[in-house]
Amino acid sequence: MVSSAPPHSSWLPSALRRVAPLPGRAAPRRRARALAAAPARSAPPAGSAILAVEGLTLTFGGTTAFEAIDLAVEPGEIHAVIGPNGAGKSSLINAISGLYVPQSGRVRIGEATFSTVPAGRLAALGVARTFQNLALFKGLSVLDNVLSGLAGAQRAGFAAQALGLPHARREAQAHRARAAEVMADLDLAAMAGRPAGTLPFGVQKRVELARALVARPRLLLLDEPMAGMTATEKAQMSRFIREARERLGSAIVLIEHDIGVVMRLSDRVTVLDHGRRIAHGTPAQVQADPAVIAAYLGGDEHAGEAA
Repeated sequence: MVSSAPPHSSWLPSALRRVAPLPGRAAPRRRARALAAAPARSAPPAGSAILAVEGLTLTFGGTTAFEAIDLAVEPGEIHAVIGPNGAGKSSLINAISGLYVPQSGRVRIGEATFSTVPAGRLAALGVARTFQNLALFKGLSVLDNVLSGLAGAQRAGFAAQALGLPHARREAQAHRARAAEVMADLDLAAMAGRPAGTLPFGVQKRVELARALVARPRLLLLDEPMAGMTATEKAQMSRFIREARERLGSAIVLIEHDIGVVMRLSDRVTVLDHGRRIAHGTPAQVQADPAVIAAYLGGDEHAGEAA
């Protein structure tokens, strides 16, 4: 999947650049300040992971998207997956959500284990996601887009809805109330009746998040939810994501290229490079990991220059 992310060196934490600076390039002060302000976090307590990826490998013809990936996400944590273009991040999310079929490995979601995740069962498994590129119904209202996130929770059949049977009406009212609650949480209530396609890009991103949250998922997969946003919009979206985790207790897998956002928002971080996992741990651990420094700064020769 094509990504709009910058090339290798531009996403790299400035803290790492200070260890081994690239020749002729100074570390950006603004990014350094963002990293310095990131609060220290410890790893969540050991427990039964809500998501476990074991030895997952995906190839397209002769091209390997990712190979032998292991990943564990604990209940209630925000786990970021970062890396440069072509690292395999979005492909990994697509394999976890059943859009891609891996050649080997397995995915465990809760107590269910799959070699290929059934995409049609994601809602029943308690999984919701957003997409790297917006996947809204542009001609439908914000409310109808959010309500579409409850399609998997609908129990009343078509005939019951068409006839307006009492249980169908009650279900529809409950779904609208839940959608209204989520829209209020994401500052979308005033736009409920507007066609989603007429809204600014950053607001459309919030609509897609609302559609994912309305089902109250236990696992939320966010594929670049802040791509194309302004700094103010990113701050708002970060707050919405954090508050959603606090309200719902959802575990969140976050793909994001803004390293300042990642360091402030995440509990743990996994780093991919050319389809392989090269580091994982707390944000502070990842920033200091020699494998990350070596991979993104081209080896040990520059480290010696910084000594």
